[in-house]
Order: sequence, then structure tokens, then C-alpha cells
Amino acid sequence: MKTTLPISEARKQIFLIAEEAQRPGNYYTLTEKGRPKVVMMSAEEFESWQETLEVMQEFPNLKKDIARAEAEIKKGDYITLEEMMAKSGYILADKSKQKYGISNNHRQECAKRNRKVK
Repeated sequence: MKTTLPISEARKQIFLIAEEAQRPGNYYTLTEKGRPKVVMMSAEEFESWQETLEVMQEFPNLKKDIARAEAEIKKGDYITLEEMMAKSGYILADKSKQKYGISNNHRQECAKRNRKVK
């Protein structure tokens, strides 16, 4: 929610404004002589905006890349991570067939230790 008010009025309500600005999407535009002077928003939201701008500067074609990737996914023109790793020579274990457990010998050793501690 955007709220615009004069700096002189904001001065009187600064604690309320600071509290309201903590809510996601809430920000205040403070004006002087009717012209926007400063914007107040939560520090968390400000940091998020900064990170977004940094990513956009680092990857100027990001929007096009995302659109292209989404189109390829819709067409089914992609490979899975497992397929890509297999193409690169990695051998992936079939974890669905693996059984995990603790051997009886290990259980007995733990039980002995626990009896000694008590």
C-alpha cells in the first residue's frame, strides 16, 4: 500500500509510519512542498530490492533467458538433472533400492554403553 504525506505530518507520526512500513508492500512517499522527497519502506524489503537490482545488472538478459526457458519447458525441450549428470559421465546411485538400517551388532554395542552410563 502506498501512502503519500508531507514530511511535516510524517514527523508527527514517525513511530506509526515506521511500524506500518514493516508490513510487506507498505511504503510511504514523503513530500516537501507537494513534491516527492523520500520513500520509507522496511529494511527487509529495501534489501530485497537491492538484491534484485544487482541480479538484473549482473544478468542483463535474465528476463529473455527466463522466457526462453519457460517456453522450452512447455514444449518438453529439456533434460533432467539426472540425465545431464549421466551425459557428463556421473553415475548416480539408485537410492530407491537401497535399504538403510542399523546392524544388530551396533545396536547391542549401544545398549551396553547405555547400561554402563546409567
